[in-house]
Amino acid sequence: MNPDEKYMQRALQLAKLGGVSVSPNPLVGAVIVHQDEIIGEGYHQKFGEAHAEVNAVNSVKDKALLPESTIYVTLEPCSHFGKTPPCADLLIRSQFKRVVIAQIDPFSEVSGRGIEKLRNAGIEVDCGILEAEAKELNKRFITFHTKKRPFVTLKWAQTSDGFIDRDRSEKTETGINWISQPETQVVTHQLRTSEQAILVGWRTVRNDNPSLTSRAFSGTNPIRIVVDPQLQAPKDATLFTDGLKTIVLNGKEEKIVDSVHYIKLEQFSPESILSKLYELQISSVIIEGGAFTLTQFIDAGLWDEALVIVGESEFKSGMKAPVLSKMVKRQIPFGKDLLNYYHNYSL
Repeated sequence: MNPDEKYMQRALQLAKLGGVSVSPNPLVGAVIVHQDEIIGEGYHQKFGEAHAEVNAVNSVKDKALLPESTIYVTLEPCSHFGKTPPCADLLIRSQFKRVVIAQIDPFSEVSGRGIEKLRNAGIEVDCGILEAEAKELNKRFITFHTKKRPFVTLKWAQTSDGFIDRDRSEKTETGINWISQPETQVVTHQLRTSEQAILVGWRTVRNDNPSLTSRAFSGTNPIRIVVDPQLQAPKDATLFTDGLKTIVLNGKEEKIVDSVHYIKLEQFSPESILSKLYELQISSVIIEGGAFTLTQFIDAGLWDEALVIVGESEFKSGMKAPVLSKMVKRQIPFGKDLLNYYHNYSL
């Protein structure tokens, strides 16, 4: 790894620290180097707050060193006024000798303009250092701006004989029919902390009464979204009574009742649902059930990643699990379960 790659790798490590708190902004890290020594670091910590470049510059004790320094940034510095001033202007005022960028910003208001502004100011600019790694880090942001929809992750558990649930017509009681081992809940809840929202159909609310939180893993709870065209989900369900934010996409009304936001849709296709989430500035969503909802998005080809957990139990009969045509990208044994990861995107 050459020096440029080494310092960019550090910038990427910093960028990851922003987590879901920066959504729908990108994850960005910055490292300032003077004579092969890091003198400043920063990352974008929260949506609406200072960008990585600002935090990195502010961390430098001796600002007189900046004109002889190189700043490594994982994403092209912004050139427009948003919630904060343009970072490209800050780098120009600081008189950096060189700016090294991993990836050009896909956002149309920025793309290429920040680089142009820096070069016009006489600053040496190099692009494409660890570009693939930077794109993978910001796959949600890239998808949001290039496809005008959230990054979609599918997740479900299925038995070893291919069922996602027992036949609910054979029983009147509700509750989750557990397939995976209790320890796997940590993995799935960690996934929830990585994405901005989580979506289920109304039947999943009726049958399982889930909480859809990340209680088994330290992190931010996702925004819960229920697709319920005719408002058939039980009003006393946990999602509507625990005080955490829930959005109900329905065909009847627009209103807010405590922490529950009812949003009216004219259509309930995967395309119209994702279009509404894009409008709500939700850049990533986990679709966690049920089988009908998951299959709709699979059939429409509107998914980017999937986690399929295969438990050792058998149901013999019941609701068949959805089927993905893609090959498993990664397979990880986890205790008694098997974690299958699928990819359906290119950056």
